[in-house]
Amino acid sequence: MNEHTVRLTRVFRAPRERVFECWTRAEHLTHWFAPKGFTIHSCETDARPGGTFKLCMRTPWGKEYWVRGEFREIKAPAHLLIHCTADDHEGVARLQESIDVTFSEERGQTTVALVAIARGPSDEAARMLKGMDQGWAETIDRLNQHLGS
Repeated sequence: MNEHTVRLTRVFRAPRERVFECWTRAEHLTHWFAPKGFTIHSCETDARPGGTFKLCMRTPWGKEYWVRGEFREIKAPAHLLIHCTADDHEGVARLQESIDVTFSEERGQTTVALVAIARGPSDEAARMLKGMDQGWAETIDRLNQHLGS
């Protein structure tokens, strides 16, 4: 089993409630929850413990990955735990990922601390895992752009 962990911390010039909302509402996630150059053409969320998380990311080269999962823990606006699976265009699960996000605010700025742990058994999963650090960095950069920070 291939496994990779990403840890990153980023500060946004936005209130914690607004940043938290960007992680839990589909109308925000469609604008930023993917690496640079990717698009999201479908997104649904039910942001409550046990609620669903589902979106489709399209790569710049046209490949689609469905990310489906569940909000395991929500403590608005301080903490999220999401467990999800990335399926390829054929519906085959390639990666399982646990995304743990903590939000703290000081003087109108929000610090987001993210720990993402992904696992996958295939060679394709191993390739995807190699790009996780860059992928998450680009994704969080897009959140920053979406927030207008």
